[in-house]
Amino acid sequence: MKRVASLAAGALLLAVSCGPASESKPLSQGGPPEPAFKVGLLTPGSVHDGGWNAIAYEGLQQIQKTFGAKISNQETKTPSQFEEGFRYYGAQGYHLAFGHGFEFQDAAMSAGKLYPKTVFITTSGSSVAPNVAPMVFELEQATYLLGIIAARESKTGKAGLVGGIKLPSIDSTFLAFRAGAQSVDPKFEVREIYIGNFDDLGAARLATLSLINAGCDFIFHQSNEAGRGVFQACSERKVRCFGSNKNQNDLAPDVIVASAVLDVPGAFVKVARSVHDHQFKPEVQWLGMKEGIVSLVWNDRLLAQIAPATIAAVESTRGKIVDGSLIVPRGKF
Repeated sequence: MKRVASLAAGALLLAVSCGPASESKPLSQGGPPEPAFKVGLLTPGSVHDGGWNAIAYEGLQQIQKTFGAKISNQETKTPSQFEEGFRYYGAQGYHLAFGHGFEFQDAAMSAGKLYPKTVFITTSGSSVAPNVAPMVFELEQATYLLGIIAARESKTGKAGLVGGIKLPSIDSTFLAFRAGAQSVDPKFEVREIYIGNFDDLGAARLATLSLINAGCDFIFHQSNEAGRGVFQACSERKVRCFGSNKNQNDLAPDVIVASAVLDVPGAFVKVARSVHDHQFKPEVQWLGMKEGIVSLVWNDRLLAQIAPATIAAVESTRGKIVDGSLIVPRGKF
């Protein structure tokens, strides 16, 4: 009987402690009160991907550090999970909830109607409501520069792009890469392959090898966790490539020439402050190089292999983007 009672108590404890991913629940009424400011984050993949999702989680942690906030993260992969996650945060009285990607817009708009006291932010998109808004990272400004590097340094006249899920926000960065390359050489060829997900390293590796076999000697990816498969293939074949979203230069330092980088933590803290201080305005927030959110970070280990004229051209173009004399092409959202 004592063993049965012990098992029952353990089961009850397990039931009480379960909840959405990455959020702990108190098991008793003791301990300090909950923080006044609560912030949640939905990511479409693992926050350990070394890129897109990792920088979002870093932003969430920075919010916790800055405001003493209670934070929560859920990994969500389907539209129903997006909506369930947002509704959970609304029902639990969270002040702010991020959906990290273009694909979270519909769920944010739906949850926003049900929970008007929660602010829902998507990182990309165009949907706006009284408590819903997107932050649009103009990563195109950096991928345009990557295209310039590829076209000036390529020996084959070809570069390859590997995408995860085909989304307008990813298409837009690819469009800008192509435009940057063809600003150097209108005949420069850019090929792209979408693998259909953000997690399959093997598929990304095979897609990259296919592009390399087709003559591409520079590769850029927008495939989150699967990007590691891109770097594996480039390392195997000694083909130069680029990092995306986070400074990924150290993931394959012998082949990654530069990374197109987003300061997502800085952007997250900025919007969190507006919500925390009751200054939030429902509008599209454009965040690029001028705002200090988008940058190109060279890999110092490989910089000596890049022609000085290429470096000068990139820096000159960067200046034009910042002062507004060059508007980088972008796709429609």
